[in-house]
Amino acid sequence: MMEPFDLTERTGIVTGGSTGIGFAIARSLARAGMKVVIGNRSHEAGGLAAETIRREGGDAIFVPLDVLSLDSIDAHVSSVIKLSGRIDVLVNNAGTMIRKPVEEISEADWDSVIDVNLKGAFFCCMRVGREMRAARKGSIINISSVRSKKMGPNRSVYAISKAGVSNMTRVLAYEWGKYNIRVNAIAPGTTITDFNRQHFDSQPEELADIVRTIPRGRLGDVSDYCTVAVYLASDVSDFMTGQTLFVDGGTTIC
Repeated sequence: MMEPFDLTERTGIVTGGSTGIGFAIARSLARAGMKVVIGNRSHEAGGLAAETIRREGGDAIFVPLDVLSLDSIDAHVSSVIKLSGRIDVLVNNAGTMIRKPVEEISEADWDSVIDVNLKGAFFCCMRVGREMRAARKGSIINISSVRSKKMGPNRSVYAISKAGVSNMTRVLAYEWGKYNIRVNAIAPGTTITDFNRQHFDSQPEELADIVRTIPRGRLGDVSDYCTVAVYLASDVSDFMTGQTLFVDGGTTIC
């Protein structure tokens, strides 16, 4: 029953794969047999993440990547092709957030979030998509967010960017279906990671309010998204494309 989820002899890139949800997904893909490429700006963090996966018996390497630079994206993908000869899966996880009221958002704030979350993801898809088109097969997994559908305070640009990611997923699935490329997205619910821990530690009332809106009665854990990622990376999901899967404890049904 588990053989269809075997990702042996496949290569996948995880952008922003050194911490949080990205690292959890990278580790799970490696446990399923995939050769995982950690794409990260920080050489130290990216190298440590790959080393941790290797210590656990997985196959992982670090290749530098800055999603804000098209030259870096091109160099990253070219390096992966030289090293592995193929790219079967792309997980677009790199992301950022700025928490401010709408009226306080500056142009720099807007550019910072949109450039990483949406522009960077688009051009990673485009560059990897060329390789997948040539191979006539591939699976792209974009990381959207519960905030693409369910609003929250002081997250305007982030919410806009993640709604864009979900619609980008539909656009690419439509255009690339004929090349046997599947494009889907995972929309995590509120999850405590190193990235947002400091904010929620300083805002316990906000965190409590969020938990009260989740029918499952708890926050997400990074492990909650891993089996979904393995499913979307595998041939088991061959007939699924253009979808955003909300793994949010029921937040978006309220």
